Amino acid sequence: MANAEADKNILQLTENDRALIKAIEHGLPVVSHPYAEIAKQLQSTEQEVMARLQRLMDAGAIKRYGVVVRHKELGYKANGMVVWNIPDDKVAELGMCIGKYSCVTLSYRRPRRLPQWPYNLFTMVHGSSREGVREKVDEIISNCKLQDIEHTILFSTRRFKQRGASYTQRDPEPVAQPQAGQRKSGRQAANLRLVK
Repeated sequence: MANAEADKNILQLTENDRALIKAIEHGLPVVSHPYAEIAKQLQSTEQEVMARLQRLMDAGAIKRYGVVVRHKELGYKANGMVVWNIPDDKVAELGMCIGKYSCVTLSYRRPRRLPQWPYNLFTMVHGSSREGVREKVDEIISNCKLQDIEHTILFSTRRFKQRGASYTQRDPEPVAQPQAGQRKSGRQAANLRLVK
């Protein structure tokens, strides 16, 4: 019975909904009228694209969408993931205090992994230098009264491509089949994925 109730709450997506999600999942086009550009791709109108997106958001199928900022290009050369060991009964309150700073782009709770990892709040602090990040963390500690809270700053050493999650399947690339006795090439092996 519980499964039948849960199934009633699942939103049934139309083919148009799926096409729209696929069109936006890797970002909006960087043009003056991105919804008009998407509408052109979908053979729709700008108003219909915006209305359909709003319906999907109202139904909870899309929680939010936004911009992925390339921090280094904006002058933020240092990124510090500050991990905090905050008492569980204070983590929500102190996480909100830390998260209100403009230099903080993430503030989220994670389970502790005791005994090696006592930290339960993760916050990303950006600055123009490592020293600048440390100064911002000191300001946060002072203003949020975190002087007695254990923390560590983990600075980024490499930057990887940032993007949102993919929810639609891409069309697989055609893969040439090996001749009898031939080994699969690296390109063919790259198409194999472990599924748990």
